[in-house]
Amino acid sequence: MSDHKDDSQSAGLQRRSLLQGMSGILATGLAPAIHAQEKITLRYLGTAVNQDKDIADKFKADTGITIQYVAVTTDDVSKRAVTAPNSFDLIDTEYFSLRKIVPTGNLKGIDTKKIKNADKITTLFTKGEVAGKKVGDQGTAPKKVMYLEGEKSKKFSATPTQFMTLIPTVYNADTLGIRPDLIKRPITSWAELLNPEFKGKTAILNIPSIGIMDAAMVVEAMGKYKYPDKGNMTKKEIDLTIATLIEAKKAGQFRALWKDFNESVNLMASGEVVIQSMWSPAVTAVRTKGIACTFQPLKEGYRAWAAGFGVPATLSGRKQDGAYEFINWFLDGWAGAYLNRQGYYSAVLETAKAKMEPYEWAYWMEGKPASQDIKGPHGDLLAKTGSVRDGGSYEQRMGGIACWNALMDENEYMVRKWNEFVAA
Repeated sequence: MSDHKDDSQSAGLQRRSLLQGMSGILATGLAPAIHAQEKITLRYLGTAVNQDKDIADKFKADTGITIQYVAVTTDDVSKRAVTAPNSFDLIDTEYFSLRKIVPTGNLKGIDTKKIKNADKITTLFTKGEVAGKKVGDQGTAPKKVMYLEGEKSKKFSATPTQFMTLIPTVYNADTLGIRPDLIKRPITSWAELLNPEFKGKTAILNIPSIGIMDAAMVVEAMGKYKYPDKGNMTKKEIDLTIATLIEAKKAGQFRALWKDFNESVNLMASGEVVIQSMWSPAVTAVRTKGIACTFQPLKEGYRAWAAGFGVPATLSGRKQDGAYEFINWFLDGWAGAYLNRQGYYSAVLETAKAKMEPYEWAYWMEGKPASQDIKGPHGDLLAKTGSVRDGGSYEQRMGGIACWNALMDENEYMVRKWNEFVAA
């Protein structure tokens, strides 16, 4: 990286000032307390998608603190937070799960006065805006659940406070993935997922709370119904959505209902499926195999999602200090740049930009053609010189959000109906 030299110079200055400080501490006789501080390990609960070994290794190298990943499914992250809040020191969960977790009192508000870059967190989270323009907020838009009334409150605050529920880690706007080489015509609408032209060659995500949002995008795009809030359907709206899916399934529309990231990659790479619900890094994974795959912008907009770091209410002392240290480190740029290179977006754009080469930033964030080959965090080729990122710039993509992943009031009913679709 171009800023490597500056880092080593500043590290040298820090070491010198630390040694000078230590001589003062030794004179006061307080040194043993510092030496007695044990090395800490933070148990990091989340899904495997966000738990990257390189991030844990880099954090340990920088701070001496060990990250121990506890990987479970999206649903189990919420379940653990509700039923076993002492089984983790840091949670990485989606914003939509907060409606389940916060009323239990198992999460404490994160004190933004202890977060160095809190005021630089993107306005998408704090105001629901991108470049000064409001984005769609159907479903659980982060701004609806971003703040607590107080550190120990079980209630969300409608206006900003000192205490955040979560500090955002990664977020993105999802759409359909396509195989342009096999479709050979423009795809511009969510309605294409149920187009009989692709019978037996489509797939939808089989995580009920997310899959039903994709289905609702399709139903609206087909002109069948307009939802007041796709993220909080009535029983009648759930029935209509599921009936549409069952009809398509019985007609042989779906090749598969996928649950697993790798499954979605394999379906697309093999050509068994030509259009499906897809996540941005899965599209990237198909491309690294040298296979054409597009994360297709659609006229109806994107379904967005966001995750963030939370702290259990029982955390205190050295572990709590460590959790805050990790969150501050995460927002400081290295992790943000790493995530941006995977096709995600980071919470503080300014610090991530400082850790990326100008040509990388231009490609990933500004939607400009790559002035040289674009590589992933591990050096694999993602895009050749001259290519443009699907969906264009950050402003175009995140500014095109139609709805957010959500937890519905009728969630239990919805899951029951979704299971009827899976079994049909």
